[in-house]
Amino acid sequence: MSKLLTFLGASLGGSLGWWLGAGGGIMTAFVVSMLGTGIGMYAGRRIAGRLLD
Repeated sequence: MSKLLTFLGASLGGSLGWWLGAGGGIMTAFVVSMLGTGIGMYAGRRIAGRLLD
């Protein structure tokens, strides 16, 4: 369950980051997407931790 939520968080965070950064060009979209992926992974792990405890 933890890995699934981490994957979903990374996917959603990366997509949202790309969408937010796309207006600034492809490099900005990439960087913001990577930040979104990291934040999404963190959030997914925290949610999984709270659900499984």
